[in-house]
Amino acid sequence: MKVKPAKRTNSVKEYYFSQKLRQIDQMRKMGADIINLGIGSPDQPPSNNTIRRLAEEASKADAHGYQSYIGIPDLRKAFAAWYKKYFRVELDPDSEILPLMGSKEGIMHISMAFVDQCDDVLIPDPGYPTYSSVTNLIGGNIKYYDLDEKQGWMPDLDKLEATDLSRTKLMWINYPHMPTGALGSLKLFEKLVGFALRHNILLCNDNPYSFILNNDYISILSVDGARETALELNSLSKSHNMAGWRIGMLAGHKDYISSILKVKSNMDSGIFRAMQLAAVEALDNPDSWYDSVNSYYRRRRTIVESIMDLLNCKYDKNQAGLFVWGRIPEEIKSCEQYVEDILDKAHVFITPGFIFGKNGNRYIRISLCANEKTLTESLKRIELYIKKQK
Repeated sequence: MKVKPAKRTNSVKEYYFSQKLRQIDQMRKMGADIINLGIGSPDQPPSNNTIRRLAEEASKADAHGYQSYIGIPDLRKAFAAWYKKYFRVELDPDSEILPLMGSKEGIMHISMAFVDQCDDVLIPDPGYPTYSSVTNLIGGNIKYYDLDEKQGWMPDLDKLEATDLSRTKLMWINYPHMPTGALGSLKLFEKLVGFALRHNILLCNDNPYSFILNNDYISILSVDGARETALELNSLSKSHNMAGWRIGMLAGHKDYISSILKVKSNMDSGIFRAMQLAAVEALDNPDSWYDSVNSYYRRRRTIVESIMDLLNCKYDKNQAGLFVWGRIPEEIKSCEQYVEDILDKAHVFITPGFIFGKNGNRYIRISLCANEKTLTESLKRIELYIKKQK
């Protein structure tokens, strides 16, 4: 290339799943029937009223212009009502809620708004890889904190307190946790808020999995003092089967929201109005709709647990979210090679835990976003694969 890319691109690699999807696509072109159990993209549709509202609004002649950077009032009010009903948190829709094009966008906006070059950012290991890649892109300094199965995948705050936190600006948390499925608790959030207040750290809870195989909805913002030091991201991607729609939200103190809006308003031109109004419908889904969605995941989880059992992996049956996270047998030397062998010989793709950090090296993750027929076929293929290995 005559023009060299910016140095910041050297700090990140192509997203693992981007590479893997390309590999899977190539294998399929060569005739392989690959089953992808790697990615948490819900395969069920949103509620009927959500789709109907989208079609109705999109058909209007005047519905296709630029929209407000802060979202339409109806959507902000719907998010506020949703948080009050399920999380028991009162939010001012005019100043404490910012609709987003998915919460992944919010990770970048928050980081750009608050992290200067060389500021430390606390990132969980294992954790969502985007926290690290965004921090690298903006020039922040990653400071990983360990999550361990023996501690229930909870941060050791005493250990963190013993480190130098003088340059720490931001801390990412994510409960219910991805990839492990560990549930948070009010007690944990109270400790985290206290920690953040003591050290003047902005605490960011990424909270998209609350409604999947879980009915104990907890927001970091329900803790006393949290608004001084905490933000929360949420999304309709997982909870409402709307991953491709890119509708999310950020909640927190109005001053934090205002700072983030300075970044966001220079990076997009608002969310399509018809999608915002459809999201209003989705947020008004009855409890029975969430129950119906989870009934699918419970049946699927039974099959995925059978796959984990077949692979002799250990897992927690109380995990929440769209995945089952399991520890591979000790005799397996390389998790990465193990997953590649299963893909190559059984034509089933399973996510290796190393992509989430060094503490995921001995784990695999299987998605629940495939129907029962597909999961049953995966079980049969892996059973045949294991027999051939003996």
